[in-house]
Amino acid sequence: MPGLSGLSAVTLLGAGTQGTRLAFMWSRLGRPVYLVDKNPTQLIRARQEIEQLRTNTPSLAEPTQWGEVICSPANDLTASLSKSWLVVECLPESLALKRSIMQQLGDQAGPGTIVASNSSSYDIVELMHGLKAKHPSNFVSLHSYWPPETPAIEIMGSTETNSKIISLLMEQTKAHGFDPFHVRRPSTGYIYNRIWAAIKRETLLALSEGVATPAEIDCIFKSVLKTPKGPCEQMDIVGLDVVLDIEKHYAELRPGLPEEPRKLLQEMIAQGKLGVKSGTGFFEHGTERKRA
Repeated sequence: MPGLSGLSAVTLLGAGTQGTRLAFMWSRLGRPVYLVDKNPTQLIRARQEIEQLRTNTPSLAEPTQWGEVICSPANDLTASLSKSWLVVECLPESLALKRSIMQQLGDQAGPGTIVASNSSSYDIVELMHGLKAKHPSNFVSLHSYWPPETPAIEIMGSTETNSKIISLLMEQTKAHGFDPFHVRRPSTGYIYNRIWAAIKRETLLALSEGVATPAEIDCIFKSVLKTPKGPCEQMDIVGLDVVLDIEKHYAELRPGLPEEPRKLLQEMIAQGKLGVKSGTGFFEHGTERKRA
């Protein structure tokens, strides 16, 4: 079965925010990490952020020796896979794109490599539907949030996944500073996002009905639950276009969900209101916030 025997590295496909932060986490025990991306500029930016995380994250005990993060162009993927016990795709939330890369990884990864998706909205059963993999028992969902600040990571297999892989990932993620949670049955939205989706949807529905303003909703949410952020600010941070894509996916799987939340998001996006990344969403976000 796949494992650490003879293979010490982890490969991360995609050097965006999640890929970069996961490279930081997986290099904490001195093992090499391959960070693969087709964009050289993105790889340079990722390396800089990893160094900042290593310098500015006192909450994690400093390791004896950091593992090397090897930033690689996409055409070097085969070489990195040959040295890796785990490969995680961290690409944008497009089902077609993710299925394409999972097929590629299934074709290229050997029997000793676990193939995982970091997708937040598509579970491994959906991603593997209709694909032909040489080692289907090696495929899992491995969904992380915002490490290291939010170290929760959800591990979900399919009916074909080798149960020993789940145990290994629970052990290894914990050793690397994550808080692992086993999703025991295939679940769109995993554990947390499934509950969070209901909060987002009711927030959007209340806004569409004129029940309260975004500021009022966030204030009462924080007052009752003592959280640092409310749902409207959280959606601005995620990006309202991403929130809409996720809502559309839930609506495809669960007929009968109200349309008003999706309509509100579509109207805001049409006005260029995407949240933090555009400078305005439910709230105004200045230059400093956008850069952060």
